[in-house]
Amino acid sequence: MTVAILGGGLSGLTLARLLYERGQKVIVLEAEPHFGGLCRSRTEKGFTFDTGGSHIIFSRDGEVLSFMRRMIEKNEQRNNRNTKIFYKGAYVKYPFENGLYELPEEDRFFCINGFIQTLIAVKQGEVPPPKNFREWIYYTFGPGIAECYMVPYNEKIWKYPAEQMSLHWVDGRIPRPPVEDIIKSAIGIETEGYTHQAVFSYPLDGGIEALVTAIAEPVRHSIRTGFRVTSLQRTANGWLIGNGTETISADRVICTIPVQHLLPCLDHVPQAVEDACRALVFNSLICVNIGIRGSLPAISWMYIPDKDLGKTNRLSFPSNFSCNIAPDGCSAILAEITHQPGDEMSSIPDNELIDEVLRMLSVMKVCTTDKVVFSSVERQPFAYVVYDLDYQKNIAVIKDYCRSQEIPLVGRFAQFEYLNMDACIRSVMDFIASYPRE
Repeated sequence: MTVAILGGGLSGLTLARLLYERGQKVIVLEAEPHFGGLCRSRTEKGFTFDTGGSHIIFSRDGEVLSFMRRMIEKNEQRNNRNTKIFYKGAYVKYPFENGLYELPEEDRFFCINGFIQTLIAVKQGEVPPPKNFREWIYYTFGPGIAECYMVPYNEKIWKYPAEQMSLHWVDGRIPRPPVEDIIKSAIGIETEGYTHQAVFSYPLDGGIEALVTAIAEPVRHSIRTGFRVTSLQRTANGWLIGNGTETISADRVICTIPVQHLLPCLDHVPQAVEDACRALVFNSLICVNIGIRGSLPAISWMYIPDKDLGKTNRLSFPSNFSCNIAPDGCSAILAEITHQPGDEMSSIPDNELIDEVLRMLSVMKVCTTDKVVFSSVERQPFAYVVYDLDYQKNIAVIKDYCRSQEIPLVGRFAQFEYLNMDACIRSVMDFIASYPRE
């Protein structure tokens, strides 16, 4: 019995490996010339950059973390997180609520006063429960933290109004800060947030692609790259999967490609399902890669809420993840810019994007243009799932339909959920646990 896995990204390759390890025959069909999806990396002129944005290896899930670290055993560098927010010309500790002592006095008062006043009002029942993401931010953090950082940064990364976003996804992803941490932070006592990523790993060589390459190793012979699925037909004996010139047969199919690519491969999809899929919201991603002579501050990555600095929402410093990412005497910077598919950002030439990032880096005093020895731009059409107010209704329609067609959806853009790498692997492990062996 053969299982065809549509998509050779992190989820598809993990699926293939785990099924193969329990004796299943698999074939992975990947549209691109190289497998890896959003976890690919590219090395050029001695610099290695992740093409799908900055990735690190961490997790609250001990089983998943152990799996990932096992995959990069003997090719791992562990790092203590040192993450900042660039706020009014200063590097403020991340998360923002843990760095209040580094804010200007008036902003610090605005944040701590707003947090306490809101906390009291919530406990007294004077504030109604939030109905959208923006209301949840104010309800949880108060107006100071909301207006100084949380709202501007989130609207910059999501490219979507916070009041038009659902709040169902925030529990666990955006932790509610303990009251004592807020007070300690305001008076300068060190606190830590998001402690599950306080220590993170990264491959010494090969970028994040080294992780998916290691996962794929036992099933490399079963991976077909350059096979873009264009048709998927159910038969009495299984499935026929075509790419326009070739047809492959399989007993079962598992989808890890975006549902926006899956549904056009099927015949007679109900209009309601097509409409629901068309209504799903997601962001694309532009990565601007910069290589410089010299060193950088010992910062892991940095959030940039200020729109006046440009379109970049996050900077990461891969040469601080691994000592082998850049040539001797050089350092690497990766700027991430999210945008809506087909918007004006899509047509901005690479050289203009590079120039804007370099101007920003100069203003931020990260580096000057005379130190730049390498630059490039990578674009990813699918990057982040955006949870708009109609998301739950629309995704339920799509998942119900795929379930009726016996096409399991696994992974970030198949499930259409904002899953980090560890959550993708967990979704695969959970799926495998209930998947029939015959």
